[in-house]
Amino acid sequence: MSPPSSSFSLAESLLHYSTPGVAPPSSRVDPKLKLQPRTPLRMWDYWKFAALVASKATELTSDVLSHHIWGPRRKSWGIEMTIVTSLIRGAERHSSLVDIGTIRMLMSIGGLVPLPSDALVTPVTFRVRRRQLRGILAEYDALESGLRELCGEWVVGKKTWQRLQTEWKAGNHSHGPGEPKRKERVILYIHGGAYYLSSAAAQRIISIPLSKYTDTRVFALDYRLAPETCFPGPLHDVVSGYFRLVEDLHIPPENIIVCGDSAGGGLSLALLMYLRDNGYAMPSGCILMSPWVDLTMSCESWDSNAPYDVVPFPTPENHMNPIALYLGEHTERYLTHPYASPLFGDLKGLPPLLIQAGDAEVLRDEITLLAHKATLAGVQVRHELYEDAIHVFQAYPFLDASRRSFQSMRDFVRDVLPQYQSRSPQLLCANAEKELEQEIESDRAVIVGGDGAESNLGMDGVKEKFAKKSDDSDSTGSDYDDASWVQSPVWPRKPSSRLFTLDNDTDAEVEDLEDLADLDMIPELQLSQPPALSAPTTPLPTNPSLTPGLRRIHSAVSNVLPHLDATHPVRPQPRHHRSSHTLRTMANFGMSSVQSPPPSPSIRLSFVSASHPDITSLVENWSHSGPANQTTLFTTHHYASQSSHLS
Repeated sequence: MSPPSSSFSLAESLLHYSTPGVAPPSSRVDPKLKLQPRTPLRMWDYWKFAALVASKATELTSDVLSHHIWGPRRKSWGIEMTIVTSLIRGAERHSSLVDIGTIRMLMSIGGLVPLPSDALVTPVTFRVRRRQLRGILAEYDALESGLRELCGEWVVGKKTWQRLQTEWKAGNHSHGPGEPKRKERVILYIHGGAYYLSSAAAQRIISIPLSKYTDTRVFALDYRLAPETCFPGPLHDVVSGYFRLVEDLHIPPENIIVCGDSAGGGLSLALLMYLRDNGYAMPSGCILMSPWVDLTMSCESWDSNAPYDVVPFPTPENHMNPIALYLGEHTERYLTHPYASPLFGDLKGLPPLLIQAGDAEVLRDEITLLAHKATLAGVQVRHELYEDAIHVFQAYPFLDASRRSFQSMRDFVRDVLPQYQSRSPQLLCANAEKELEQEIESDRAVIVGGDGAESNLGMDGVKEKFAKKSDDSDSTGSDYDDASWVQSPVWPRKPSSRLFTLDNDTDAEVEDLEDLADLDMIPELQLSQPPALSAPTTPLPTNPSLTPGLRRIHSAVSNVLPHLDATHPVRPQPRHHRSSHTLRTMANFGMSSVQSPPPSPSIRLSFVSASHPDITSLVENWSHSGPANQTTLFTTHHYASQSSHLS
């Protein structure tokens, strides 16, 4: 089966994101968008609550019956995903019944989703001081008097904390007897929530496994939310949190990794670009989970994946439209600002990126464009696409994809970053370790159990409880080192997916993970270097109507095209294949692309042309449209056993 014919080209689409201030023609957001007030509920409106409950019950029953009779909406979905998506999908239709405060209160209720147990969580409150910030944040920095406070929390997995305890007592930070001192890393985690919801505590479903898998201390920041604080206020808070780690706690920037999901992913990229633009030291890398990078919502996946994803489409009349809430009265000014919509920014000079996205989420296409644009800018990019996964699927611990994504984060931190970062992490100075120890082991520290309950036992109680549980595990290394995660009660489902890795090799072979007894058999993540480029021999035709910004991107693409090798088709192999192999994605655009006219007015396609018979052909089309350092497909066992060969 050949990939479906389509005029869609990543290179052409990127031209629409080359000039901040100019939205793509297919933008779904009016630059003059204004926040609409909520209509107060009247007495006779309360019947709508009963109607909502009845309609949701009917929809849920219908979806469950359909799941069992005709199968789920996506091939690999279990009954859990069918129920979750049925409950959340279409919620925006009923937004008039609730306000922001009610939603925030409901999201703060813990214990609804099991958490990885035995993590040490320490709430922190710190004052925001003036730091002589430059650029867009200069005027906001000048207003700081040192009285405003921000909150966050340190999250440390049990094994990581036990290891640090052993090292602190020994007066050094060695990994083991006779081994050199460790160069500890710290992750700055920025939560998502469409800029107006959630918190560090509410996102422990992500921050706790993040700490456990990567064997690092995670600082999860609570930035100010919209509409109380509009852009660039949240960016100011994120920058303040970063400089607190660097300047106040004396953590070298080379030891810091920034991580964010959804809106937090957009803020993470904004932080990187702000630091680069203003000459500040950069962190060593960045992990992005389903980052929201285009507030114009111009890409096709907002339509094609709407029936599956849990992210609602924000309508202009919705009083909780996240774009209107975040940008306030300055939507026209900031809609395509690189710090608000990072896809419009210059990505040159950013540290290595691990970008994870779900195949079934509405943000899929803009995340793909981000990965390709960053690669064209010379950034080392690891782009991962998980079949049938929805937006921020890492927050659903019953999914195999969630476990695999955290394993990829572990490998990225442990194995990939040391290969590609230009500055090696440093040994933490004595002051840094002392301050971190005092801040994490304060009286406010609590143990968070698998039910989300907090046990405030004091540090003596924490040490005693962790000591009792140290017999069943080694106190060195991450909580999910090697094959330990397979038996973890927090992640009970057996691995049942197959792995396609795409980089600069030839054909693809399928690695059947279902029968693997040891995690070491899973191939390590590797970033492939982009090919060396020489002077172009066949430039793209120029278009005098293009703006200077578009001409620069046009020229950049022209320089890349003639030097990309022809791609090999993806051919899923039969089940008896057990070896791991890779497939090239640095694809040849072909002469038809080289001679193609300027992009059409819209980067949106019809639903038919946007659909693909399988996930492999989808990425095959991407490989023909632009480079990515490496794109990895995590496909489900159900799909892999039925996938068709490409000719």
